[in-house]
Amino acid sequence: MTNPSFESVAIGDTLPMLTLPPVDRKMLALFAGASGDHHPIHIDLDYARRAGMPDVFAHGMLGMAWLGRLITGWAPQSQLRAFNVRFQGITHLGNVVNCTGRVVEKLEVAGERCVRIEVQSTNQFGQTKIAGEALVALH
Repeated sequence: MTNPSFESVAIGDTLPMLTLPPVDRKMLALFAGASGDHHPIHIDLDYARRAGMPDVFAHGMLGMAWLGRLITGWAPQSQLRAFNVRFQGITHLGNVVNCTGRVVEKLEVAGERCVRIEVQSTNQFGQTKIAGEALVALH
């Protein structure tokens, strides 16, 4: 964790990119167990095919967790004030997910100096899977 200060951060600064290993079935099964989300579309090939998908695919909340990991790798979790995302694409098996973030605003919220960060996850083909933003208080 870098633990940046309000003074040291500038608009346009980027967070260190987080690259995950290719999505595989074991990863999805482990996340299903950890999260309690056992929806068969994420772990049962037959179910996914009956639903019109070529195979199982990652949980949206797994992708959001990776973006959360990006943010909390940059600043302590205790400084995270808001975190919102929009799910924009399916993360398929074999996708290598890259999580990125960029400081887009410095502001004061409820007496705290904060930065607003745009975050995004893309696969190895540059397709956006999740986009959103976070508000982080900096000292």
